[in-house]
Amino acid sequence: MPPGAQVWPDPFWWRGLGDAQLTALVEQAQAENRDLAIAAARVMRAEAQSTIQRSALFPEISGGPNYQAGGCRGQSCLQYTASKDFGLQFSASYQLDFWGLARDNLRAANEQLKAARFAQQSVALTVTASVAGQYLTVLSLRRRIAIADEYIDAINSILDVIKLRVKAGAASHLDLTQEQAQIEGVQAQLPSLETLEKQALYSLAVLLGRPPEGFDVTPGELDAVLAPPIGAGLPSDLLLRRPDIAQAEANLASAHANLDAARAAFLPQVSLTGSGGFLSSAIGTLLQVSNSGYTYGAGLLQTIFAGGKLIGEKHLAEATQKEYIAAYQSAALNAYADVEISLIEVANTGRAEGHLRSLITAAQEAFEISQLQYRQGVADLLTVLQAQQTLFSAEDQLAQTVLANRLAFIHLYEALGGGWVEKPEERTQLAVAVSIEPQYADPQ
Repeated sequence: MPPGAQVWPDPFWWRGLGDAQLTALVEQAQAENRDLAIAAARVMRAEAQSTIQRSALFPEISGGPNYQAGGCRGQSCLQYTASKDFGLQFSASYQLDFWGLARDNLRAANEQLKAARFAQQSVALTVTASVAGQYLTVLSLRRRIAIADEYIDAINSILDVIKLRVKAGAASHLDLTQEQAQIEGVQAQLPSLETLEKQALYSLAVLLGRPPEGFDVTPGELDAVLAPPIGAGLPSDLLLRRPDIAQAEANLASAHANLDAARAAFLPQVSLTGSGGFLSSAIGTLLQVSNSGYTYGAGLLQTIFAGGKLIGEKHLAEATQKEYIAAYQSAALNAYADVEISLIEVANTGRAEGHLRSLITAAQEAFEISQLQYRQGVADLLTVLQAQQTLFSAEDQLAQTVLANRLAFIHLYEALGGGWVEKPEERTQLAVAVSIEPQYADPQ
């Protein structure tokens, strides 16, 4: 780890890259990105589901007024007395959560709410990294296009010299055609570079929630984008700093709660009911105590036959739990691998960048010498072609390597959680430990 390097990224790590335009783009994406809007809506949906499940822990009370009137016409009504009845009735029902079914369902819903929040935070991290990556890709491709244009200018400069030498009889027509072929080869690369630049630019626009048409960014230099050093932290801490791992943990805890609920569904459910109200033939005396009445009772409900529904739901919950155990383990393993791969990419692309800069310095000098010698008739055109090919290929490769290095840093920030830390009150590791334990239990 370099001296002074942080163990974990800053929550606003993109500011450390030293590009004000990138900071503005990230802030815009955080406000307008459609994937983040989808994730936020899923959190709202999970909150509503948690509220629904919580309602099962409280009694349900309903009530309302009623009015009944009777009467008839004709000879058959001589002994009939018309009547009017006014009523006001309330009823309540409550299912005792004796076996914890409602509490298990609520726990599952709360863990799903956590998972939705963690997913939202994971999407936010991915969006931020993608914005930074696409922005740097645009800068890199523009640099490569500029290098190609510089290459074309250099070839044209040599081409002018060749034309003069051919006219004077000091060079053959072969030299002229070789240099013309060289310039055509470089020009043939430009359309693909320009296409890639537009693709990256339009992808960036979509990340910002904007239409691609007319979107652009201010020209900038990729070399000016900083790469602050950072080192990997302790592997155990990584489990507390990756929102995708926290999401996998919450999903597993929810699956365990669903399994508990499926088991509780086999047991009898106890319900309490009661009703009361007022009844009177005159609305003015409706609320008098003498007109009141009530009923109450209790019931025990046990499913006798459901065609295998309950056992099927239990098996479904067990299979889901096993799925989320594997998903959690996979998320943890991938997190460790992400960090290690990113560290290797940062180190190796940094080394390559240093060698390429040294190569360019030497190639620039060799190209200038070959040009001078060719003008003096000391060197042939092949020497010049080789020198210019080496120089501009190295410059193009450097632009790609600098991009790879900066992207490697971004991947490392992302792999380390981007400065995210799981809140202690939202941690689900204890629930995960309980859920995983039966998998390794003695089958006997």
